Amino acid sequence: MNVSNAQSEPYERNDQQYGEGNNEAGLQGTQPFGSGPLTDAGERRAIFNVLDSYRRRQNFYALPQAHQVLLNDPAISFLDNLSTIDDAIDENADLADAILELALETFDLSHQPERGSVLDWHDAARSLDLNKAHSTIKQFWRDWSKEGFEAEVKPMLNLILGGLASNLASAAGQTRVLLPGAGLGRLLFELSLAGYLVEGNEISYHQLLASNFILNTVQRANQYKLYPFVGSFNNHLSRHNQLQMVTIPDVHPGAAVEERMRLQRPVGEMNMSAGDFITSYSSSDHAGSFDAVVTVYFIDTSPNVIRYIETVGHCLKEGGIWINIGPLLWHFEDRMVAQHDHEHEQDRDHDVDAKEEPKGQTGIAEPGSFELTDEEVLVLAQRMGFELISHENLPPSVGGYIQDPTSMLQNRYQCSHWVLRKKSVPQE
Repeated sequence: MNVSNAQSEPYERNDQQYGEGNNEAGLQGTQPFGSGPLTDAGERRAIFNVLDSYRRRQNFYALPQAHQVLLNDPAISFLDNLSTIDDAIDENADLADAILELALETFDLSHQPERGSVLDWHDAARSLDLNKAHSTIKQFWRDWSKEGFEAEVKPMLNLILGGLASNLASAAGQTRVLLPGAGLGRLLFELSLAGYLVEGNEISYHQLLASNFILNTVQRANQYKLYPFVGSFNNHLSRHNQLQMVTIPDVHPGAAVEERMRLQRPVGEMNMSAGDFITSYSSSDHAGSFDAVVTVYFIDTSPNVIRYIETVGHCLKEGGIWINIGPLLWHFEDRMVAQHDHEHEQDRDHDVDAKEEPKGQTGIAEPGSFELTDEEVLVLAQRMGFELISHENLPPSVGGYIQDPTSMLQNRYQCSHWVLRKKSVPQE
């Protein structure tokens, strides 16, 4: 996977609490790795020690002695369970350590940089960065475990592959597909494995570094253990459910490609660009360059969905199709314009290639925001040069997003799935 750089500001889906969007954009600090997925060892443990085992033990010892005895009964063994949970968090931290090692190598950064230097990445992460890092590790369950892929990704992949095959005349090997919001790269990988020439785009360094790790450096399938739901004590039917373990990746990307080539089946290409979708793909270089654009859990990440529609239309060839699947959890619903503008001005100096933004555009950092219904989004798209091919609302059974299937609380989206075609411009 090749990664090219453009303006980059971190936004990503934050759906673990369902209803809390992420309204923050921009890189803080001068450190080039300041908003990376992980920082020093102490902070890594802070990322995964969301259980705050010290606090939990202190709270336990504050209980009446008789209650402590009850909780330490062998049928419950509360303190022993805390130790087991700590061990599981350490397993997750091993995965985080591996991503950190690759990230330091990628950015040519030292483990022990000179304190106070421009390359000093220690102590740079904010609480938001730590939360995103934890969320990114948890997202490996969805994208790269057998259980998560089968439950949450494969149903949408099947819809996408069917939409591409039935609505495009060109064969897969000649079809260029753009995938904004590529995340951890599973859809990117699967589309390329199906023979498409696919380019992913992602703005979040957390996601970019993690996807680079899983796609390019793992040595075998099921190499790493992951405890995806160990970080919460809520709504577990049993301690066993909280401690459920999966292995990642469920497939080794390189081995899968080699096997497909051995069977003499077409294999496509995959590339990843880093940056804001709007500013990265609004240039003349990308005009009419893709046969299809696929957006999954993506269009609600924009404060101004008109910009997304314009950019998709700009990228597509005439007659090209836009496949969308996802909800409308508008990430900027509670945006404070004046505060956001001030923060963005402070951050602009640290954006990658920010000087090459199209004049008058700042991507998702552009001020102003609004929220539409699903019907209104489709009306808007049709007013802006698209024709509707199909539209359906998917059942909640396929609308989970990092949803623990054993949890006592089940939150699922009723995703909108539609296919649009870019209208041909009449010849004069």
